[in-house]
Formats: sequence, C-alpha cells, structure tokens
Amino acid sequence: MMSADGTFRHPRAAQPSGRTIVRLRGALDIDAAPALREHLIDVLRRGPGLLVLDLSRVSPCDAAGLAVLIGTQRRARLLGSVMRLAAPSLPVTKVLRSTGLERSFTIYPDLSGALASEWREPASPAPAPRVSAAAGWRRPFALRLAAG
Repeated sequence: MMSADGTFRHPRAAQPSGRTIVRLRGALDIDAAPALREHLIDVLRRGPGLLVLDLSRVSPCDAAGLAVLIGTQRRARLLGSVMRLAAPSLPVTKVLRSTGLERSFTIYPDLSGALASEWREPASPAPAPRVSAAAGWRRPFALRLAAG
C-alpha cells in the first residue's frame, strides 16, 4: 500500500493457529488495489481459516479498494475460509455505509473482537439478491479476479 510519504508498504500478515491478520495502512485505492489483491489471494491459497483485515490505519478507500474487499470475501467463501473486517477507520466506515456494503461484511469494532469470536467454515455462499433493472439500480463496478 502507499504510505503518506509516497513509499510502498506491503501489508503485514500474522498467522496464529489458522487465523491470518492482515494489517492495512495508507490508501486503499486504485494504486494499491492490484498489489493488495495479489497479496490477499496468496494468503487465501495457504488453506482455509479465518482472515481478518485490520482497517484501522486505512485512510481513503475508493471503488477499487472496495472491489478488493468484495472479491477477497467471495474468494474466501469459495475456498472455505471466513473473512472479517476489523476496526475500519472513519473514511472506510463512511464508504461502506454510503454504498450499503456494511451489510455484506462481518465487521468488528476492534481486532480483538474479530479474533475472539468463534469461526466456522461457511456452509455455502448465499445467492446475491436479485434487483430488477426497472428499479434503476446499476452495478457501480465490476469485479475481476486473477485466475489462481
């Protein structure tokens, strides 16, 4: 991720007993999204478990950043993992609320809460709700994940 001084910071990950914590810093935006997506795909390839994204130090978040979060959650479910968001910063919280995506994620106010809660492999992903085109709803962005 890009830090405020323009240097690249790779997200740090820790893996205590089947749980992975990825601490993100800086902007979660179009510049950081490709590298973050690849990193998270690599983390998920290591096997099923709990993936917690610590968002407490994320400043701005744009549509590309949201696409990474959505795609990672979708991939986690397909691989039998559980993804949680922990301590989203105020800018991230505002974006999640304004887009309605806070209902799509399991969000904890702090990292300890995200880790303390029991996790189980998801049964099967729930189908996405259907929204008719007549309602005027348009998809804000399309998701594409690298084949892996």
